[in-house]
Amino acid sequence: MKTRLIVPVLAALALLCNAAAHGQGWRPSKPVEIILPTAAGGANDNMARLIQKCLQEHKIVTTPIVVINKAGGNQTLGAVYLRQNAKDPHYLLYSTSTVFTSHITGLSPYNYTDLAPVALLMTEYSVFSVRPDSPIKGVKDLMARLKADPQSVSFGVVSLGGSNHIALSQVARAAGVNPKQLRVVVFKTNVESYLAAAGGHIQAVASSASAAMPFLQQGNARILAIAAPQRQTGALAGVPTLREEGVDIPLTTNWRGVFGPPGISAAQVAFWEDAFTKMVATEDWKKAQELGEHGRHFLAGRDFRKFLETEYQVSKTVLTDLGYAKQQ
Repeated sequence: MKTRLIVPVLAALALLCNAAAHGQGWRPSKPVEIILPTAAGGANDNMARLIQKCLQEHKIVTTPIVVINKAGGNQTLGAVYLRQNAKDPHYLLYSTSTVFTSHITGLSPYNYTDLAPVALLMTEYSVFSVRPDSPIKGVKDLMARLKADPQSVSFGVVSLGGSNHIALSQVARAAGVNPKQLRVVVFKTNVESYLAAAGGHIQAVASSASAAMPFLQQGNARILAIAAPQRQTGALAGVPTLREEGVDIPLTTNWRGVFGPPGISAAQVAFWEDAFTKMVATEDWKKAQELGEHGRHFLAGRDFRKFLETEYQVSKTVLTDLGYAKQQ
């Protein structure tokens, strides 16, 4: 009788232990790919490789990690590639807000809800830059030129409908100009945008603050204004905000986050949430944040999902107002 009772109990315990091993104990068992939707050499590429370094050198992830650049399609090819590896937690997408603005504008059939949100790593703001010797002296001068002739200034951006393009379009609207009349050139990286501006091929760049910093510090760019709620510190202390320049617009966040492919388990998402929580606590990551011009804004789990919901609605409202949103 005792034997008959013990065998089923042991079998049940074995099943529970096996489930736990495949759940809470999941870890990568093969190389991990960090997918980057922009080309090599830009600010996003630098951050993706910093993630690679922190996760590996601090042994947070013990299998090899590689960064894969999937530029193109207005930053949609990266998300497409991630979805092609559904249910495999060894693939991660390092993403910007383009992951949902491309859906709002109809450039991509996929929304951020079609992926598995993991963590928000940072936020920063958009800036508007010109060559140091540019005749454009400030934002008010820029707006006056656009009002007189919307085609008089060509702008470099890395994605249509992204945070930087949204901020630029809002400035144009504030000047009384239809944003669709602007001359906008899309580059694979912000580095290419700034090099084009330095060569005189375009007149201005709308980019993230971190992308502008190397060119500002080398004396190869001059920042007209930043789309931030208040003036920044450090190297950007002398840059006025749009509001200081009399341009009061709804501000969208220029954020960077990580997503997993659809279909991965809660335990696999939890592993990556824990891994990135450990990563942002490393000295290497903290030092990079201190040197950069972007905020430490880490969120994971429910908080990240709530952040995405709010940002999505703000972006959809702004893009609809600007006439960029696809009619549903």
